[in-house]
This record gives sequence, structure tokens and C-alpha cells, in this order.
Amino acid sequence: MPSPADGSPGAGRTPTALLALGTLVGLILAATSLFRSPTRPDTLPGPSAAPAADAVATVNGVPVSRTDFLRALDAMGRDRRDAVGDDERKRILDRLVDEELLLQRGVELGLVRRDAKVRNDLVAAVIQAAVGDASSTEPTADEVAVFHRDEAWFFAAPGRMRARDVFVKVAPGDDEGVARKRADDIAARLRAGEDPATVARSGDEPTAPLPDAMLPPAKFVEYLGPTASRGALALSPGQVADPARAADGFHVVMVVERDRGDVPPLAEIESLVRSEVRRRRGEQALRSYVEGLRAKANVQVAGTLP
Repeated sequence: MPSPADGSPGAGRTPTALLALGTLVGLILAATSLFRSPTRPDTLPGPSAAPAADAVATVNGVPVSRTDFLRALDAMGRDRRDAVGDDERKRILDRLVDEELLLQRGVELGLVRRDAKVRNDLVAAVIQAAVGDASSTEPTADEVAVFHRDEAWFFAAPGRMRARDVFVKVAPGDDEGVARKRADDIAARLRAGEDPATVARSGDEPTAPLPDAMLPPAKFVEYLGPTASRGALALSPGQVADPARAADGFHVVMVVERDRGDVPPLAEIESLVRSEVRRRRGEQALRSYVEGLRAKANVQVAGTLP
């Protein structure tokens, strides 16, 4: 069983939880006729043997760690004045054994894959374990200063931008698929380097044409709507956004130039910079972790996706 530092299910047990588990065990045992007769999974270790030095018991070959037992014992001891007796110590051990049995049974029943909440919680726990150290270790002052310098654009105040918008109208009753194809073709021509003025003639007249001027982000929302604006504001000069659906059609936006705005001094945003350093560390740690899993896995992908 994992150690307490890894956020395993054993962490934070309380006497109340242990008593509740006892009740739960009774209910589950009463309902076992709903399931097939339990058998030990093939992936579990072999026949029982004497527990190892760091375990207080084994369940189908899986150790119940001494650390988990001592943590549960300590939790019960904090809630009472007198010492925990032998009978209570035995009950604590029984609850830990029951928990391990339930865990093994849940794996055997396929709950990890069939139950969306269990699956999501497990994935989240693995992610947390993978990024824990990387995202929690505080960066040094030098790391923060270098990150603020090298990633200045990320912390810049919203700047102004000039862009071209080619609009493809979708009137009531029109085939949206045909309009989307027109918009995709326009985006492809712009990306291929065709003259924007020539490409624009393939579009339709918008209700409110985008001015050919440097504009703040709020103005783009007024002319293009929030979806097209978000796509455009994420681009660099020369890039073309994917067609974005608006109320009356599709916008294909090409960024011409932009000013990313002023970067606040480090002293004013140091906490934000530190947080972003930790976030990116965790992101990189997770990416490396998943790549390592992929390298060791046998992944087969269908030739045709649905």
C-alpha cells in the first residue's frame, strides 16, 4: 500500500471513517449475491505468507502497511484520553483489511473503468502524484526573474492589434456546411500566402466591417464576437485563425500586426510569476511522465476513426 506522502486512500483516516467502513462492509457482504462469487485476480501476488517487516498483514498477498496502521492508531488515540487497547488495535487492523478487500473487489469488478467518478478520481490522483514535486517546489528569485524576462509577452497588458476579417454569411435556411467549406477554403488560401485583398473578394459583406486600424481587444469583440476574438487574440502577425462561427456566419481572421502592451515590473506581479513558473513545471512534468508511459506501452490505433 502506498506511503502516506503520496496522497493514497489511506491518508487521513479517522476513527469515524473506520467505524463507517465497518457498516459499509456489512452492507456489501449482505449484497454479494448481486455479483459473481469473488475470486482472487490473477495479477495479485501468490499465497499468503508472513507479513514483511514493514507490513502488519497481507491480503491476498498485498501488504497492509505498518505506516497506515500507525496513522489510524494515532488518529484514534487523539480522540480519547486513555490508551488504545488491544481489542481496539485489532478492530483498526480489521478495518484496514476490510478496506483492502473492498479495494481489490472494486478492481476485480472493473469499477476503475466502468465508474466515471472512480476513473476520474484515479486519473486526477496519478496526475497529482506525477506533478506534485514539480508544481509545489518554490522557484528561486533568479528563476522568477529570468522567467519574467524571457516570458514577458505572457504578462503583458492587453495590447492593440490590426487584423483582416473575411466574412462568410449564413442566412436563415442556408446550408451551414457549404458556408463552412467556403470559410475553410478562404483560410487555406490566406495561409498559403495568397494576397489578402484578393481572398477577401471571395467573402461576403459583414454587417459591421472590421476597421483597418490598431484596436484594443474589446473592440474586436464588438466587431467579431467573443469566439472569433479569442481565436484572433491568440495569434501572432501573419497567422490565420480557424473559421469561427458567429450569429450570422463565419469569420476568418488574419492578424496583420500587434502590440503586446507593457509588461508590469516584476515587483508588482511576482506572486503571479511564481505561480506561472510552478504551473509550467507541473505541465512539463506531466508531459514527460505521460511520454514515459507511452514509450513503455503498446498502443494500437484504429486505421479509421469514427
